[in-house]
Amino acid sequence: MKKLATLLALTTAIASPVAAQEITQFNIGLLGGENAQDRLASNECFRAYAEEALGVPVRLFTPADYNGVIQGMLGGTIDLAWLGASAYAAIHIADPEAASPVLVKTNLDGTFNYHSIGFARADSGITSLNDMQGKTFAFADVNSTSGYLVPLVELPAEGYPMTEGEFFGRVVFSGGHEQSIIGVSNGDFDAAVAWADGQGDWADGYNSGAFRRAADSGIVDMNDLVEIWRSKPIPEGPITLRNALPQDVKDTIIELLANLHEADPECAYGVAAGETAGFLPIGHEAYETIIAVRRSQMN
Repeated sequence: MKKLATLLALTTAIASPVAAQEITQFNIGLLGGENAQDRLASNECFRAYAEEALGVPVRLFTPADYNGVIQGMLGGTIDLAWLGASAYAAIHIADPEAASPVLVKTNLDGTFNYHSIGFARADSGITSLNDMQGKTFAFADVNSTSGYLVPLVELPAEGYPMTEGEFFGRVVFSGGHEQSIIGVSNGDFDAAVAWADGQGDWADGYNSGAFRRAADSGIVDMNDLVEIWRSKPIPEGPITLRNALPQDVKDTIIELLANLHEADPECAYGVAAGETAGFLPIGHEAYETIIAVRRSQMN
């Protein structure tokens, strides 16, 4: 309760009064990438803070894939989501007026980049993509930036065509980052890609990202995996709000998230998928390159 009081005190100036009459419920969409129960648990603390500040029920939604969140924001049934850059691009391309980036998670060094990390089992003998000829490679989700869009563009440019049978024996979709990690660990795929900030220790799953969440939850021992490829830096996906929301509702949510790391580091850790220096403002212009790449793949 002390943490809640602290966080609410930080937002009092904009959160009172909140236009509760203008919304009757606030819905948060959680991208796929880990099982629904863990997604709900990681974000429950923020859901409770938002409900207290807004004065209306706040619900968490865990669609089975990225497209469920994308369509929810386009259709007005999801108000807030931490999207990957490619998922935000999909929304913007479909309807530029639907939603806007407001905040971005920062790394411990103050940057807001991350990487697509290629990985394999440590006992597989695979130490680089050169060892993957004829083997099975897994993407995560077609709407994932690091789990699909970036490696789809960068790997062929590095000499690894993604057409099945041309270099890799099979190219498949796992369904999400956690599924990719489990699939490689279980030997279902020879290698896959998942997201991480690439900072800190591999044994911990780096400081934040899919590997950190998997390691924290006991799904994988990172010593059983090995990194075999790393993308160029990718802009961290934005926390995005539906444009049609009342401005005071937007302001309240933005302020809650901006103060979350200071007021409740444990909650911020869960929301951010690991260590973070906090959430800072960001705008549409940070994602114009990813939007252009996504458009190019549609042609």
